[in-house]
Amino acid sequence: MKGQNSGEYCLIVEGSYLDVSEALHALRDPFIEDWVEQTGRFRVHNLNEMVVVPGVTLGQLGVEMLEDGLFEIASVDAERPLTESKARGVAEALRRQDMFDEISVEPRGFDGEGE
Repeated sequence: MKGQNSGEYCLIVEGSYLDVSEALHALRDPFIEDWVEQTGRFRVHNLNEMVVVPGVTLGQLGVEMLEDGLFEIASVDAERPLTESKARGVAEALRRQDMFDEISVEPRGFDGEGE
């Protein structure tokens, strides 16, 4: 087993996006487009209805910039953090959408110090 952690996971993604807004747009766009195709319309509150993988909605995911072109995607809902299996599911969904160059799943809060 890996070291002790809170059980919360995140995705570390790479892409040629200049800021959080662009990366968030890249995360959401494919799912919103699918939603509009299915329902014919979109409203902001629909983000909490769009299921990325079972147990994870699009509105639950937030993006934070770590450095140029490197972003963290994690749950913004403290009551529903991403488990490892949910994070892996989200990673697969994002790979299918092909909006990010690299996608990895890591325990949240791990900073890599002490290498």
